[in-house]
Amino acid sequence: MTPVEPITGLRARHPLEERPACPAPQPIVEVDRLSLYYGEKPAFQDVTLSINKGCITALVGPSGCGKTSFLTCLNRLTDLITGCRVSGRITIDALDVLAPSTNVIQLRRRIGMIFQKPNPFPLTIRRNLEFPLREHGLQDREQITQTMEATLRDVGLWDEVKDRLDSPALALSGGQQQRLCIARALALFPEVLLMDEPCSALDPLSSGVVEDLIVSLRSHYTVLIVTHNLAQARRIADYAALFWVQNGAGQLIETGTAKQIFEEPRDPLTAAYVSGMRG
Repeated sequence: MTPVEPITGLRARHPLEERPACPAPQPIVEVDRLSLYYGEKPAFQDVTLSINKGCITALVGPSGCGKTSFLTCLNRLTDLITGCRVSGRITIDALDVLAPSTNVIQLRRRIGMIFQKPNPFPLTIRRNLEFPLREHGLQDREQITQTMEATLRDVGLWDEVKDRLDSPALALSGGQQQRLCIARALALFPEVLLMDEPCSALDPLSSGVVEDLIVSLRSHYTVLIVTHNLAQARRIADYAALFWVQNGAGQLIETGTAKQIFEEPRDPLTAAYVSGMRG
């Protein structure tokens, strides 16, 4: 069994109520000629992309062009898929993500994942946060309690659930469940958050709350979000990347700042997509 490095202490919590600007470009995740195959079928091929630290990067493009598959490579969820084959290189800081020696459990602590449909554990609200902390070696009850409250405050849930922490998490509304899942990811102190259409299963009001939360994560975390909502991408993203299917496989067509992608796209396909003419 792969050893788990324990969480030995709490780092200083930071207020997420502020909406700081994206810092100067500083790549934290580097992807070089990455390809993914399901059996013999390519999901995407030869993607080279830099993800800047403390910024929100939106992956946009039509369904089936490999955006979600790209996300799953970054924390090696692809290891769980039979017949899945990945080639190329991914680094987070100095860590070679795809190296056989990489501790995948520690990798997934550094790179958290939020899915399209909220997926709280079928446990109490409290246990949803305690369980991953204990699994990663944190046993001190006071530290667990402090971390739980801090992360619930971070996502704006504390005042809503503090009197019912021992109630089932599945009894929460969809928007509350998604914020709980984000809190569960934040509790492990990740560096990067991967978000696969985190608002698409929510009603407009809940979607707005979660979107505001994502914006509040800027600069404190590196966020990579897949979204089909171009208006949302334009509102929240610092950088954007357009994926498209060409020659039977997903391809990265263009990447740049969100402002450049939406206002001055260089590729005609990007221009057609962001204007609503394609896709």
